[in-house]
Amino acid sequence: MQKRLPDYLKRPIIDTDKTRTVRRILKTKCLNTVCENARCPNKNECYTKNTATFLIMGNNCTRNCRYCNITCSRPEPLDLSEPLHVAEAVNDLGLKYAVITSVTRDDLPDGGAEHFANCIYEIRKISPDVKIEILTPDFKGDKDSLNTIIKAHPDVFNHNIETVRNVFKTARPQGDYDCSLEVLKYIKDNSNIITKSGLMIGLGETFEDIEETLIDLKNVGCDILTIGQYIQPSKSHLNVAKYYEPEEYEKLKYLAQRIGIKHYQIGPLVRSSYRASELV
Repeated sequence: MQKRLPDYLKRPIIDTDKTRTVRRILKTKCLNTVCENARCPNKNECYTKNTATFLIMGNNCTRNCRYCNITCSRPEPLDLSEPLHVAEAVNDLGLKYAVITSVTRDDLPDGGAEHFANCIYEIRKISPDVKIEILTPDFKGDKDSLNTIIKAHPDVFNHNIETVRNVFKTARPQGDYDCSLEVLKYIKDNSNIITKSGLMIGLGETFEDIEETLIDLKNVGCDILTIGQYIQPSKSHLNVAKYYEPEEYEKLKYLAQRIGIKHYQIGPLVRSSYRASELV
């Protein structure tokens, strides 16, 4: 039987001049956001603060992760003007901190690494003082792709582990837990870029599973951690095994501190880029 969404995970609909302005700018530049595509519960709060997480390289993903609301289908050709449009939107929104993520593009030889880099370069041409965080796929662990990212030098490199080892293959059948750890380690070992990762809880993991994953992230030098509740996007996605109570998140904060992760956002509605600038 499907579990009922607790009241503390519900968010009101907000429609203000600011939220309408953000949507208008994104529409004018023909840009996507993960806020809309992944049905993020915090999107209206972020829009009221003139922030959004840009989703580049189209709406269609080459992987079929069983928790994700983004469509798995044949990807669109890359829009080579997109990096400039992202940079213009960052400027028009007056952002001081920009977050860029993407669908997974296994169809591209470099997984889209150069497209990420071009977004960084274009933003810095127009808005050199803006801090840039990128949330990337694993690029299949390809070192050339990761070197392209390192050369562009975002302020923060985020790659989400998403879930614990014991649940990983169920939730991410086309991904690899150890590959994700190696991606984070490679960036940390070969640059001074801040690294970040996050996971969803409520997919059937144990507290011990979470502890193991946090230790793994600490061991690859991950600087910033996010943990939030998995919310089922539709009936065709993985069921929620558990809704964690608010007090359980306090235990997870203590766990992160004990393991030695100093910077974290842990809470029911925390998502990868939620209040991202506050952690840097």
